[in-house]
Amino acid sequence: MTFRLPCRFLFITAAGLIATLIFAALLALDLANRGLAWDMLYDLTGEEAPFSQARGFVEWLGNTTRQPLNLALDVPVNHAEVSPFGVNTFLEQEVEPAKREQQMQMIADAGFNWIRQQFVWEDIEIHGKGDFVDTRNDPAGVDSWAKYDQIVDLAEQYGIQIQARLSNPPAWAQTAAGDFAPPANAQDYVDFAAAVAERYRGRIHYFQVWNEPNIYPEWGEQSVDPEAFTELLCRTYYALKAVDPEIVVIAPALSPTLALTGRDLSELIYLERMYQAGAGDCFDVLAAQAYGFFSGPTDQRLRIFQPNFARQQFVRDLMVQHGDAQKPIWISEVAWNPLDSPDVPIELINREGFGVVTPEQAARYLTEAYQRVAEDFPYIGVMNYWYFKPASEAEAGQSWYYFRMLEPDFEPMPVYEAFHEYHTNLQPTLYRGVHQAEDWAIESAGDLVEAEGAQFGVALSTHEPIRFMTHGTDVIVRVQSGVIPHIKINGRPAEPISIRSLSGNWTEIVLQKDKLPATNVFQLSMPDGVFLLDSVQINDHLARTRTPIMLGGMAVFMVFIGGVIWALWQRFRG
Repeated sequence: MTFRLPCRFLFITAAGLIATLIFAALLALDLANRGLAWDMLYDLTGEEAPFSQARGFVEWLGNTTRQPLNLALDVPVNHAEVSPFGVNTFLEQEVEPAKREQQMQMIADAGFNWIRQQFVWEDIEIHGKGDFVDTRNDPAGVDSWAKYDQIVDLAEQYGIQIQARLSNPPAWAQTAAGDFAPPANAQDYVDFAAAVAERYRGRIHYFQVWNEPNIYPEWGEQSVDPEAFTELLCRTYYALKAVDPEIVVIAPALSPTLALTGRDLSELIYLERMYQAGAGDCFDVLAAQAYGFFSGPTDQRLRIFQPNFARQQFVRDLMVQHGDAQKPIWISEVAWNPLDSPDVPIELINREGFGVVTPEQAARYLTEAYQRVAEDFPYIGVMNYWYFKPASEAEAGQSWYYFRMLEPDFEPMPVYEAFHEYHTNLQPTLYRGVHQAEDWAIESAGDLVEAEGAQFGVALSTHEPIRFMTHGTDVIVRVQSGVIPHIKINGRPAEPISIRSLSGNWTEIVLQKDKLPATNVFQLSMPDGVFLLDSVQINDHLARTRTPIMLGGMAVFMVFIGGVIWALWQRFRG
């Protein structure tokens, strides 16, 4: 007995196989030449190799199997209006004052507005409590504050804001000798923090308490202790506020880790325990790390067991759960580790699990990271690159050495040049989120004044024009009641789309309402008087539209191929 397959089945099978091969060939050609499909997959996965993109695409699909994170993207966030451009510095390690100034000048020239600078406890209060004289190299002693005074002076000279990181206890304060162990008496640290704040009162406004207490060796030769650290944080918080209520206290960046050992603990579990211990009342800004590890900054995969640039979203979700949606995240450290010399063994750089990229990738990823934060994460304020410059080659055998932006002799690395170019060509733009009137991307000559009912108690008072560029579907401004400013869109007079009265003497004015995201330049003015602006809200109903559009395009292509097959079959039958 002979079994015969129907002609229809054979034809459809052959046609389907041919269509699949055509699609696979076109996809392979696209990926090989970094075309539309490659761009889409890079946007989803942050991966550049085609095989890694394919794997990453499957992992990205896994996002739909999990409960969505609550990032509260449309909630006003305090301390997120600042310029995002910061860099970590070790200026205290430069022996020559002229080299400290050379660093600061290059930092300002590149376009950075912030430095995250250590005020090293063991380098200031060296020999005992209240002793600020350094006799390590000179028996007569020198003022241990002197070089830090110069750093503060230089920051003011070059228009740079300081985030003062308070860490590294001296041996006299520790229970057991160790570079990072917490003090035997927490009050010693609290008093040191207050001493720094008092000395630089009105000059340094941002203080970070400790660094990465959830991993070894940042909590010394002992198990990490979120509850003990929270007590230290809270005591320091109130001491700093007693010196100056305007001080902004930054919680320590918790290291992204999957470990659950005694000396290393997942930052998410650690932060949850901090909240349970009452930490929510003891910081103004939460910090996180945003190393890219093994993928680029566009990576949209949310994988709890694989750190990537997007991992800080888990931290944000946890903050929202605990009622801290109006507090920002500042990124203490962001970078990708480049293999910049064939003489450097790859296993050395990868030893700490940082991942390895090329110098070109490290440079490109940094600028893409700043752009993604602007477009996707309105709750992030400053993002500090790790790091600017080592004072010498003494740590060249350590994996973290290779993140540097400058060589010890001040020769710029590609990442420095790339950031400088990015900042030079940047057009500050407001993307989705609620942006305070003092946002760095809003141009105005006005002053901040106390305003009852304003989202954070202050508003921008001005009779000068306010100008800002936006990208989104809706643009909504919050102004004082009874005042309708003159509006221009891209230089042309315009009328409000709608006006709605709010409680507390405020009015909401809709300036733009579109179906598709658009980029526009707005100008608000009140030629005959002063008006108050509280915030500008940007909605984007099609945020990150490129990916779904591309996926839809691929689906349309497959439907087209199916239609061709059906038409050929109909003709074959006829």
